[in-house]
Amino acid sequence: MGLNDTPRADRLHIGLFGKRNSGKSSLINALTGQQLALVSDTPGTTADPVFKAMEMHPIGPVVFIDTAGFDDEGDLGELRVQKTREILPQTDLALVIIDDQSALARNLDEERRWIMDFSEKDIPVIAVLSKRERLRQPVPQVLAAIRAELGDDIPVLAVSAEAGAGLEELRHKIAEMIPEDFMRQQILSDLVDEGSLVLLVMPQDIQAPKGRLILPQVQTLRELLDRRCTAVACTADGLAGALGALGRAPDLIITDSQCFKQVYDAKPASSRLTSFSVLFAAYKGDIEKFVAGASQLDEMTEKSRVLIAEACTHVPLSEDIGREKIPNLLRKKFGRGIEIVNVCGNDFPPFDELQSFDLVIHCGACMFNRRLVLSRIGEAQAAGVPITNYGIVLAKLAGILDKIDMPK
Repeated sequence: MGLNDTPRADRLHIGLFGKRNSGKSSLINALTGQQLALVSDTPGTTADPVFKAMEMHPIGPVVFIDTAGFDDEGDLGELRVQKTREILPQTDLALVIIDDQSALARNLDEERRWIMDFSEKDIPVIAVLSKRERLRQPVPQVLAAIRAELGDDIPVLAVSAEAGAGLEELRHKIAEMIPEDFMRQQILSDLVDEGSLVLLVMPQDIQAPKGRLILPQVQTLRELLDRRCTAVACTADGLAGALGALGRAPDLIITDSQCFKQVYDAKPASSRLTSFSVLFAAYKGDIEKFVAGASQLDEMTEKSRVLIAEACTHVPLSEDIGREKIPNLLRKKFGRGIEIVNVCGNDFPPFDELQSFDLVIHCGACMFNRRLVLSRIGEAQAAGVPITNYGIVLAKLAGILDKIDMPK
């Protein structure tokens, strides 16, 4: 998997925020050296947030998020600003763009308010003075005035997308400010060593794209190969044959969570067991909080309310794990009166609505970046609602949660 093949969810998400016509789209084009974003002198050209996956030296794979101006007006403008705010939970690093007119007029109240919002969410911020070629005052003098307005803890750089000035300094500042925990480096963490024999049990159900593997399987397999492991794959109904064909018991078995109990009952005693969803619970989120959240299943009744959140937005199918399989297991255990609410994609209940649930069950989130998953964990905790993950729940309901292996 080369840099251009890196899934969007595993790229650094850089959001550009600023007033209309402040130069956000021009800056994206200048940083990448390509005409990725539509540029116009007409304010409000960018409406909904636009995601652009790109490579940027010296960082590598990134996603630029071009947003509507946060000073947009009218009913439609308010909707655009709301869409911009919805981007915050998945923003790893924010660039606040300040145009020459706002800088010279010291009109930075809105920028300051947005920077405070970023700070409250622990999102690193760089203030970028755009269109420096238009300044009628010395650049150092204007930068000093901006720092006085925004605070000395906010880095402020001046660039010219038109002339290319200051872009290299900005690229290196972005690299310097990447959050240390923006992405776990390994899916399998400490579960394998070089030379480990790993058996992958990968049921190909109706949700898998025809002729392809789903993303967690692909990423896990690639990491195993990169770490010089021997990987053998089979489907659930071929498990016995695969185990019989191997010269020894596999060191680790990674299964689809939907057949956890079947694989656990059939595996050699010496083989450790985990699932793709459990691996992604740690890779994308906080596995300790997910495990703790699963204990809520011991307290639930037929009157409980459960939110099931899925990152994908595919049309629900008859074998859908989030809309069919997990709900059916919950109804079997707690009774048909249990209320189950499904959301998908970027939909997630606001604080007041979230408080009405007894448990949140999230998918493996292979389509989300880690920042967004951690944000949702934080929202659930703030609302006082336990949150867990598909694979953790399936292991818990199968009675084997304490018998499976989890990455640290």
